[in-house]
Amino acid sequence: MKKKIFYFFQSIVIYVFFFISKIIGLNLSRKLFSFIFIKIGNFFKSKKIILENLDRIKPDLTILDKDLLIKKMWSNYGKTFIEYVHLNTFKKNSNHIKIKNKQILDEILKKNKPVVFISGHFANYELMSMELTKAKIKLATIYRPLNNFFLNPFMEFLRKSYVCENQIKKGLSGVKEALEFMKKGYSIALMVDQRVSEGSKIKFFNNDAYTTTLPAQLSSRFNCEIVPIYILRSLDDKFEMEILNPIEFDENTEGNKELMTKKISNTVEELILRDPSQWILTHNRWK
Repeated sequence: MKKKIFYFFQSIVIYVFFFISKIIGLNLSRKLFSFIFIKIGNFFKSKKIILENLDRIKPDLTILDKDLLIKKMWSNYGKTFIEYVHLNTFKKNSNHIKIKNKQILDEILKKNKPVVFISGHFANYELMSMELTKAKIKLATIYRPLNNFFLNPFMEFLRKSYVCENQIKKGLSGVKEALEFMKKGYSIALMVDQRVSEGSKIKFFNNDAYTTTLPAQLSSRFNCEIVPIYILRSLDDKFEMEILNPIEFDENTEGNKELMTKKISNTVEELILRDPSQWILTHNRWK
C-alpha cells in the first residue's frame, strides 16, 4: 500500500513537471531540469552505486574527475527526462541530430533483411528507435515498463506515438513477440546495458554481470547481423547518432550465445568508455 501511495504522488509531481515544461518550452526546460537533477539527483539515487560503477569503469579517475563526470551525467539525465514531453518535436524534424555512417542503414534497407540493433542508455536513448523508424526501417523495440503503474501508460503512449509504434514489453512473452516480429521481417532494437535476472553471467568491465543473451539468440535463430548504435549529446544539446559496423563473429563464436554476448558486451564497454557521463550510471549493473 505504501508503494502505491508513493507511486501516486510521484506520478503527480512528474505530470506537473511535464505540464510546466510544455508551457515554458524545450530549451528552458532543459536548463531548469539539468539544474534540478544536478542538485537533487543523489538524494533519489545512491551516489555509492554511481561511485562503485565509476571505479569499475575508470578506476584511475580522481575525486574531482568523478564529481565533474557525475554532474554531467545528472545534467543529461534531467534533460532526457524532460525531453519525453517534447518527443513530438524530435519526430517532426531532424535538425537536432546528425546520423554518422548512414550508409550502413541504407545497406540494411537494400538487403531487406532484419537485423538486431543494440545500444545502451546513452544521451537520449529513445532517439535510437525514433531515428531508425524515420529512416524507414521496419522496427519493433523492446522496452522495460516503469515500476510506477500510474506513470507507465503515459510513457507507453509517448513511445508508441513518437518513438516506435511496435513496442515489446521486456520478459518471456516479449521474447516470443520479438520472434514473431522477426519472422515478419522486422528488425529488433533493444538496450543491452542493464542487469537482467534471466541472462548469463558475462564479464563486464572485468566483473561478472547478468547480461541478456537475447541479441545472440536472435542472431543465431535468424542468421542476422547485430548492429551497435551510439548516441552522443553535445554541449549545445544537438545529438550525433553513430551506426557502427555489425559485430563480427568468427567460427568459434557463431552459434555460441555466451561468446557472442561477450563480444556484444565488449562493444558496449568501448562505447561507455568514450564518455561515461553520457551513460546513466545509476543502474546497479553488478548487483
